[in-house]
Amino acid sequence: MRPVIVERRARTGLVQLALIVAVVAGFAATSRGQQPDRDTVRLWKLPHGRLQPMADVDAAGTVHLIYFVGEPTAGDVWYSTRRRDAESFSEPRRVNSQPGSVIAIGTVRGAHLALGAAGRPHVVWMGSDGAAPRGPDGRSPMLYSRLGDGGEFEPQRNVVTQAFGLDGGGTVAADAHGRVSVLWHADAGEGGEERRRVWMAASTNSGSTFAPEVAVSEPGVCGCCGMSATIDRTGTTRALYRGFAPPDHRDMFLLSTDGETFHRGRLESWQLGACPMSTSAISMAGGAGVGDDTATLAWETAGEVAWATVDSRTSAVSTPVRPRTPGGERKHPAIARSADGRVLFVWTEGMSWNQGGTLHWQEYDRQRQPTVLGGSVGDVPAWSRPAALVDGEGRFTIFY
Repeated sequence: MRPVIVERRARTGLVQLALIVAVVAGFAATSRGQQPDRDTVRLWKLPHGRLQPMADVDAAGTVHLIYFVGEPTAGDVWYSTRRRDAESFSEPRRVNSQPGSVIAIGTVRGAHLALGAAGRPHVVWMGSDGAAPRGPDGRSPMLYSRLGDGGEFEPQRNVVTQAFGLDGGGTVAADAHGRVSVLWHADAGEGGEERRRVWMAASTNSGSTFAPEVAVSEPGVCGCCGMSATIDRTGTTRALYRGFAPPDHRDMFLLSTDGETFHRGRLESWQLGACPMSTSAISMAGGAGVGDDTATLAWETAGEVAWATVDSRTSAVSTPVRPRTPGGERKHPAIARSADGRVLFVWTEGMSWNQGGTLHWQEYDRQRQPTVLGGSVGDVPAWSRPAALVDGEGRFTIFY
């Protein structure tokens, strides 16, 4: 059995991230004259009370990180960065302009992050009961903010104009050309999961303004499941969401849309008589502005998790890959794909309503075969989820 070396280092500053560097076969790789980075996963454990990390890396190698702090029903989202050559993260800045306006309960309703033109961060979240601005009759908002030119986040805005009825939160995607897509699902006052649809508010000027939202899916969405999205280099927004068809079909779908037309493909079927409160992940190879145009997907079905890739021209999805090791109640997958085609698949086990669990990960080579780089640690707090990326040095990094 090859050695596993775990190094713990205390980080200073307000972020106080504890770095755990797990190196699999590092000594062996060095003795063969190879770069050990390919045999390394860096684990960043957030301090107690910080939940739901979301992270991405820009073209310059800077890591952008958000996380939730506070009561799960009404807290705040904080933002910090680590430059490629830096040893620690920057002083955090609060994203939401109204304190306590972010909801995290249920895990599916936390904040989402996307990097756009010039590496500008865009953040969206479902508003808490006291969040403002609200919709008509006090209905829940889908709130948005972006980092302003002065280095502070702009006042939060509600991007919903008609499609109210949020439940499972929403997501955001952005690209290097100023496109920003905010997506959520809602019944728009019609009632019933069979009438819910995915809606999208789009911006072509880096979030300065958004067009009114349009429906971009067929009716039928699982009410309290999360979403994830990205924008490819053709300008197509791709999103993962869980559908609903009476009486008990809660299948996973990949949605591809330009805001005027849409196509959806079924990834996996699931018959279930209740909402599973599932999450998903979708990312581009190598991070924002890096690598090819391959989108990598991750989702959960019936206590198991899977990942696949998407053909950028045809939207065809590859055969799903699942962990070979036995496990139980796998949820909250995260995914990262390097520019050379390696994939890091991350998930949790044992998590349920208001209950934490353990973190697990497995690397796959370009032939989609598992490598020796895999492992697990505890513990992931209740309401949280992991995030994965390829950092500025080309190493896989997990935040949890």
